Amino acid sequence: MDVHPTPVPPPGCPAHDSGGGVPLYGPEFAADPQAYYEYLRHFGPTAPVELAPGVAATLVTDYAAALDLLRDPAFRKDARQWRDLRSGKVPEDSPVVPLLAYRPNCMFADGAEHQRLRLAVTESMMRIDSRRLAQITEQVSAYLIAQFSARGSADLMADYAKQLPLFVFNELFGCPAEIGDRVLFGIAGMFDGVNAAESAQLLHRAVGELVTLKRERPGDDVTSWLMEHEADLTDEEMVHQLSLLLGAGAEPLRNLIGNTLHRILTHDRGAYQDVRNAVNDTLWKNPPIANFAAHYPADDRMFAGQRVTTGQLMLISFAAANFGMALSESHHAANRASLAWSAGPHACPSQRPATGITVTAVDDLLGQLPDIELAVPARLLTWRPGPFHRGLNALPVRFSAVQAMGRPAVPVPAQHAMARAEQRAEHRRAGSTGKWSQFLAWLRK
Repeated sequence: MDVHPTPVPPPGCPAHDSGGGVPLYGPEFAADPQAYYEYLRHFGPTAPVELAPGVAATLVTDYAAALDLLRDPAFRKDARQWRDLRSGKVPEDSPVVPLLAYRPNCMFADGAEHQRLRLAVTESMMRIDSRRLAQITEQVSAYLIAQFSARGSADLMADYAKQLPLFVFNELFGCPAEIGDRVLFGIAGMFDGVNAAESAQLLHRAVGELVTLKRERPGDDVTSWLMEHEADLTDEEMVHQLSLLLGAGAEPLRNLIGNTLHRILTHDRGAYQDVRNAVNDTLWKNPPIANFAAHYPADDRMFAGQRVTTGQLMLISFAAANFGMALSESHHAANRASLAWSAGPHACPSQRPATGITVTAVDDLLGQLPDIELAVPARLLTWRPGPFHRGLNALPVRFSAVQAMGRPAVPVPAQHAMARAEQRAEHRRAGSTGKWSQFLAWLRK
């Protein structure tokens, strides 16, 4: 039996020196998070961690315990209960606060308010037609590949995985060119850490304009469906739900596409003839969001053998819980019990469209560039630091240069064709030059 009476921290981990929690930030954690998770499991189902300097949290690393917490209403989502933030122990300018601080959307709501907002979001997302989604993804994929296919090389993160989700979401949410350009810019700035506060404000203002526009001219898109829902959302509620769907949806999808391509390019490609198997393996073994789902105990209580206190920040490690389950039980690629989409009442409402977008995006890329391969040894690839996400800095590849393909000839229903025509007309009037505008101009060719 493998016994570890005195677990050894992974290389670069200062947990023993500081006497605090294990740090989930910095290049050491990004380079080998599984070494950290293995060490954290020695604490039991939960472990003390630091999300940023001075920001303490309890991380749930056990699969069964994670399910218990995600399904237990005694653990609340309202971040206004975060004790350390309320007391000033966590500074408001901490780099992790923007993603954890309260906003009036369904992710931070509990009880009846959560049910109202969540139902509006879920039922609106369910109206997305899978065939239309595949068509939009194919068009965006063809456009992005056309930008680099003649070069014979690309960075699949910057040139493909990062941009594709934003373009697809702009189409699904009915963003006209000028608003769509600012949505793309705002989301990119938030997650890249470039003037994040200003970028968040830019996104908020752009989405506010989108809401105003759709009040006047509703269309066949997620924004209009959310507006029409019987939950009767106010403009402020609309802005916050849409900002959540656009912003929080883009980062995981970017990483899921990138991590799936990484798995295919670094493993036996013959084992992944069906891209869905690669997606499912990625969700199990390298999920795009590694640690998140913040919860706060409503009162002092025992959880998984440990005492937890009111307002204590607790996070789920989807990566650690999945990996532990994969080690202890037999599973295969078709097993969808992965926690990558979370679970319980706050499970991701975009699982179906996100999976569809990823499969189409990866299939299209491999189909158009069949001899694609890594341009550097896999060991030289680096991962973006941070406690929440799991994503590559870059994914450099090479392939036989090919002539750029034109716009895919896919059928577009009449109502969508009319909406697209309005977008193109608006693009021409505005003379826009942003990325979304350039895509619309390409479609017009």
